[in-house]
Amino acid sequence: MEYEAVIGLEVHVELLTESKLFCKCPNRFTAEANSHTCEVCLGFPGALPLLNREAVQKALTAAVALNCEIALHSYFDRKNYFYPDMPKGYQISQYHVPLGRNGFLEVEDDSGALKKIRIGRVHMEEDAGKLVHAPAGLDSAVDYNRAGVPLIEIVTEPDLHSAGECRRYLEQLKSILQYAEVSDCKMEEGSLRCDANVSLRPRGSSILGNKTELKNMNSFKAVEKAVEYEIERQAQILRQGGSIIPQTRRWEEGKQVTVAMRDKLQAQDYRCFADPELAPIELTAAEVEAARRNLPEMASKRAARYVAEYGLPPYDAAVLTTTRGLSDYFEACLKLYPNPKEVSNWVMGDFTAHLSAAGVKPAEASFTPEYMASLLQMIDDQVISGKIAKEVMEKSFATGKSPRAIVEEEGLLQISDQSELEKIVDQVIAANPSGVENYRSGKTKALSFLVGQVMQATKGKANPGLVNKLLVEKLQQ
Repeated sequence: MEYEAVIGLEVHVELLTESKLFCKCPNRFTAEANSHTCEVCLGFPGALPLLNREAVQKALTAAVALNCEIALHSYFDRKNYFYPDMPKGYQISQYHVPLGRNGFLEVEDDSGALKKIRIGRVHMEEDAGKLVHAPAGLDSAVDYNRAGVPLIEIVTEPDLHSAGECRRYLEQLKSILQYAEVSDCKMEEGSLRCDANVSLRPRGSSILGNKTELKNMNSFKAVEKAVEYEIERQAQILRQGGSIIPQTRRWEEGKQVTVAMRDKLQAQDYRCFADPELAPIELTAAEVEAARRNLPEMASKRAARYVAEYGLPPYDAAVLTTTRGLSDYFEACLKLYPNPKEVSNWVMGDFTAHLSAAGVKPAEASFTPEYMASLLQMIDDQVISGKIAKEVMEKSFATGKSPRAIVEEEGLLQISDQSELEKIVDQVIAANPSGVENYRSGKTKALSFLVGQVMQATKGKANPGLVNKLLVEKLQQ
C-alpha cells in the first residue's frame, strides 16, 4: 500500500461503582428510563456535586495497571457544550491535569512481534445521558440514567497502524480492566465504548494527515471493520487527488460503511476551565504504591504460569485466562482436585458450555469447584463413567444438587461387577455376529462398535475399561 494508516483510539470505560460520580444515584444499566436521577445529575440550579471516592480508586487502579505516571494532584474541569444528553450544558472532566499520563500497553503487530502502544492520558469524567431516536427519525427521547455515571477515558498516541492492531489493543485493554475489576467492559451495554481517529500519510513520511473520528462501534469486530473501511475510503480519495475533510463519522453496521455526522470540533471549542464546585483530588505516594501492589496477576502472566507450572498447552492456558472469573474457578478446582489437564478439559468444555447456556458467570454457577472436584473424583474411583459424568453435570446445573446426590438418587453408579458385565458382553457378541467376524478378520474398529453396543445396553453405566478387557478376551477365544 502506498499509504500508511495512523490510528489513535479513545476508549470510554464506565467504572464498576455502586453509585454515580457526583451523586448517590445507582450506577445500574437495566433500570427503567430516567428512574436513577436526582437534582445533581439532572443539573438543577444550586445542586452541588460530591465526588465518589470509590470511582477515584477504580480510576487509580486502571491508571497503574496501564503503566501510567500518576498525578498526585489533579482536578476537574468544566467542558462546555450544548447537547440534550448533557443537562447541565457542560461535562465535568479532567482536561488540563489527567489522573494518569504516559502509560503503555504491549500488543502484537501484524507480523506477530510485540510493540508498545503509548497511552497519552487516563482521565476521569462523567458520562452523558442516552439519546433514543424514533425509528422514523422525527423525534428523540433522552434517558438520563447514564448521566453522571463515572467514566475513565483512555487515549492512545497515534501508534496503531492497522485494524488488526486496534482489535488486539482493545482485547488486551478489556482483559486488564476486567481482571483489575475496574469495569465489566460490556460493549453491548455501553460500559466500554471506543472512538477511533484515523488518518493516512505517504508511507515513510512522518507528517500526519487530516484525521476522521469514527463513532457508533459497539463491538471489537465493528471497530475492526470500521477502521478497515475508513482506511480504504481515505486511500481512494487521496489516490484521486482529493483531500480528507476532518470530521466525525459514524459506523453504519447494516451497510458496513462510515457516514459523515459533523465537522470536527477543536479543543478550544470546549472552553475548559477548572470546576469551582469541586475540590482537587489529592493522592499520596503511598496510595499509589498500594494500588500498584494490589493489582492482580493479569491474563498474560497467568497464562504463562499455567504453561510453566501446570504443563498445560498454550491454547488451554489462553482459553482459561480469557476472564478472571473462569481462571479463578479453574484454580479453585485445582486446589481440590490437583490434575490440571483433566480440570482444564472439563472447564473449557462442558462447564463453559453450561455457563453459556445459563447466561451466568463462573462465580454465579450452581456447579461449584467442590462439585467439579467431586465429579472428577467419582470418575477416578470408577463410580461413574465419563459419559454419565456429563449427564450428572447437566442435571447439577439445572437443579443445584451435588453430583454425588444425583448419582445416588438416580442409580447412576457405574457397573463394575465382572460377572454382571460378562452376561451382557455375551449377549452383545451373540447378537452381532458380523461385528465379531469383522474383528476376528483384522478390522479392529469393530471393537469400538461392540463396546458401544454394551454401553448402550447398560445405558452408559458399564465400566469402559472392563468392557474392553472382557470383549477382547472373549473375541480371541
